[in-house]
Amino acid sequence: MAQPPISRGFRGRKPPVQSDRIPPGQHLVHDFPVLSAGPTPHAPLSEWSFSLDQGGKALKEWSWEEFNALPQTRLKTDIHCVTTWSKLDTQWRGVSIDDLLKAAGLAEPPGDFTMAHCDGDYTTNVPVDDLAGGKGMVATHFEGEPLAPEHGGPARLLVPHLYFWKSAKWIRTLEFLDSDEPGFWEQLGYHIYGDPWQEQRYAGD
Repeated sequence: MAQPPISRGFRGRKPPVQSDRIPPGQHLVHDFPVLSAGPTPHAPLSEWSFSLDQGGKALKEWSWEEFNALPQTRLKTDIHCVTTWSKLDTQWRGVSIDDLLKAAGLAEPPGDFTMAHCDGDYTTNVPVDDLAGGKGMVATHFEGEPLAPEHGGPARLLVPHLYFWKSAKWIRTLEFLDSDEPGFWEQLGYHIYGDPWQEQRYAGD
């Protein structure tokens, strides 16, 4: 895949805000900035599906209607973007990774790491320990409304304790892996893990 242009939001820093809820180097925003590595896809819901995969094979797949019939989780949380903005008290609804595992009949995750695969050929890696135990979800709603396409709708991964590029937009597959592998931004120099409180923005941080 050809390297897309980096949005202007992926560059530069603004003065930080001091707060016990805002990680080092971040500043508070009240809007919801839109940052994407490429154009916004618009998949018809009738053609949308989500799957848990391992070794290139689907362990379980859901249509849009089936996915929305799964148990729903609501979450109020702060989010932090690698471009230095933080947004507090955001409200989400979706299906937790724990409930997806249960719905797929999996007693435990079939690997220690995951790769999120999304429309637009975007990928990002997240350890299972950062998704299970109530830490991650596939979100379909934001602030009580269906998730807008520019913010990752109809569904995005949500891993709020990591930098927000890990909360991959337009997710379609969560693949379980035995070893950690870099995704799209990680291959281009972003940190393999991305902890905001450690300022793990780029490789070597």
